[in-house]
Amino acid sequence: MNQTADIIPGEKAAAAVAATLPTEWRDFFTLTKPRVMTLVIFTAICGLLAAPGSIHPVLGFTAVLAIAMGAGGSAALNHWWEADLDKGMKRTANRPLPGGRMRREDARDFGIFLSAVSVCLIGVAIGWLAAALLFGAIIYYAVIYTMWLKPRTPQNIVIGGGAGAFPPLIGWVAVTGEITAMPLLLFAIIFMWTPPHFWALALFVKTDYANVGIPMMPVVKGERSTRRQILAYTVLLAPVTIAPWAIGGTSWVYGSVAVVLSALFLALALPVGLRDRGEDGDMQPEIRLFKFSIYYLFVLFAALVADRLLAANGLIGAGVLA
Repeated sequence: MNQTADIIPGEKAAAAVAATLPTEWRDFFTLTKPRVMTLVIFTAICGLLAAPGSIHPVLGFTAVLAIAMGAGGSAALNHWWEADLDKGMKRTANRPLPGGRMRREDARDFGIFLSAVSVCLIGVAIGWLAAALLFGAIIYYAVIYTMWLKPRTPQNIVIGGGAGAFPPLIGWVAVTGEITAMPLLLFAIIFMWTPPHFWALALFVKTDYANVGIPMMPVVKGERSTRRQILAYTVLLAPVTIAPWAIGGTSWVYGSVAVVLSALFLALALPVGLRDRGEDGDMQPEIRLFKFSIYYLFVLFAALVADRLLAANGLIGAGVLA
């Protein structure tokens, strides 16, 4: 079996960044889960740029910095809480804590520090609604998902998907100061995207989860049920993805990209969902789906921003909710 890192876009880039840091800081950087952080920062920026209105560049940078710090802090708390579990899984055994390169208390204190500073920073610089949402995202991931859902239910990633859905919502609120239908749809897109994205990976590394007793869907319900649910969530994701266009929040630019991407997602999910298990160790359909799901979210949110910028410059008609 290939190493998990080989199928995750961005892993080598994250490692390259870490290599430029002083040795004593590399492990702290690793605690923030830089690969995941890339997606967090990107979707936060997209939420900020796609929102109607404007924000001073310094305040915009501060908002994104705070969101990144909050995500990094909750990731560090995840490392702290799951250090013993990580020791039993191949793909996580060399992380700073199971690798013995850092004390658990240091990871915990680092996570609390980043989390607290991030909430205070965005609260003072942007507003306390954005701060409340960021605080909720941190608690959602570090406590509700990591400590409660993950070790108890195979639906952990379904409910826990909300943790990763906050960044574009917070970015939007940083500009507008309010929660409306559009940012809630951005939240819903990531929420519905998470199960097929993560379960495609879980099928590939299910042995790791089984070895440490984590009740991920492939371990508890089996491959066949997981595959059917990947397909079901992909079908449900499509109308949610298209909804911003359907309600008039975007123009045809975003709408056409959303339709094409949803069709491609479904085309890749079908061979995964319609077979009972990987045959003879062949997991290429699952790997293709997992990789595409990452690019899917990047391209979709980039299209959202492009739609907004084109409309703002009068090159296309704006959505009625813009």
